[in-house]
Amino acid sequence: MLTRNELARMLAAEAAAGGFSDDGDLPHPRPAVELTPAAVLIGVLNRAEPTVLFTQRTAHLNDHAGQISFPGGRRDPGDRDAAHTALRETEEETGLAAHRIEVIGRIPDYTTGTGFLVTPVVGWVETPPAPSEYSHDAFEVAEVFEVPLAFLLDPTNHRRETAMFKGRMRSYHAVPWQGRYIWGATAGMLLSFYRAVTGAAGRSVEVPVAAPLDSG
Repeated sequence: MLTRNELARMLAAEAAAGGFSDDGDLPHPRPAVELTPAAVLIGVLNRAEPTVLFTQRTAHLNDHAGQISFPGGRRDPGDRDAAHTALRETEEETGLAAHRIEVIGRIPDYTTGTGFLVTPVVGWVETPPAPSEYSHDAFEVAEVFEVPLAFLLDPTNHRRETAMFKGRMRSYHAVPWQGRYIWGATAGMLLSFYRAVTGAAGRSVEVPVAAPLDSG
């Protein structure tokens, strides 16, 4: 079981080594547009078996309706840094108070095809709330839930899928879990997280398994 100290050490070692680049889901080369800064929290909760915090967006939103994501959002002018953005948004979306989250590292920024430059901040929650204690923003968030950390760090659970989207074939990352479908930028950041932790531990980094066409 991965502990807080082990995870913090791995993230620090990866950062000291220069990490790795991750161009997210933007096509190559990157378009000459200004990206909007944003941040999300990869929140690890210290349960008997550590878990990671996720939200499912409500179905009526204009952007990414119904999708599973990490808590987070665009950076406000008053935010001090990416960590401030991630913690503020997490508290607003889930009710998990910022002071209960210890920032222990980050992984490489992730660019999205919708024009965001996302900084994934890794936080540790030593005393997590009971599932019933989350008080999510009902307008933006349909549900707050957790997924076992060990499941997310197992490369056999990561997939590379291809499907027709808006008239063209598109490849994307996906992590199915118990009837839920984590995909797109969130799954891409999970893959970055897996790479960072696995690489720092000195283990071989495996690539996601390619799934059949149009699977889901």
